[in-house]
Amino acid sequence: MALTLDDKVAVVEEVAAVAAKAHSAVAAEYRGMTVAHLTELRKTARESGVYLKVVKNTLARRAVQGTSFECMQDGLVGPLILAFSLEDPGCAARVLSDFSKQTDKLVVKLVAIGGKQYGAQELDRLAKLPNREQALAILMGTMKAPIEKFVRTLAEPHAKLARTIAAIRDQKQSA
Repeated sequence: MALTLDDKVAVVEEVAAVAAKAHSAVAAEYRGMTVAHLTELRKTARESGVYLKVVKNTLARRAVQGTSFECMQDGLVGPLILAFSLEDPGCAARVLSDFSKQTDKLVVKLVAIGGKQYGAQELDRLAKLPNREQALAILMGTMKAPIEKFVRTLAEPHAKLARTIAAIRDQKQSA
């Protein structure tokens, strides 16, 4: 069924609104995938906070125009599915990376983040980025480490004295 002009405008506006607030985008070719696989991919994406859409390339080019994903325009060729990360930058990459391991029909073509387009080889690097909770845990561990080291340094002379006295006591008891 062909899209009317109003439908095309609505699709462009919807994708443009999502692209304006997305952290990263991944475009993958889905040629040969079954409807069941696509449905499973959409379900996984929805649960992970990823906006997934199959859009005609001309409409996708118009939708990303004026956003940080404008760099993707030249790479939008062939039957592509667009995935936009809404929660954290690596979310879409993780979903598509995991799903592409299940089926060889899903082939990642390009990745975009921060206004720059990267090749498919950068997908794993983007997928390994920590999510918000992991990043906060890493930050807190980094902030806590100097304080813990300072406390251990302050406590060490007392502990060393106690170990020395215990060693002298043990030596005198054994003699």
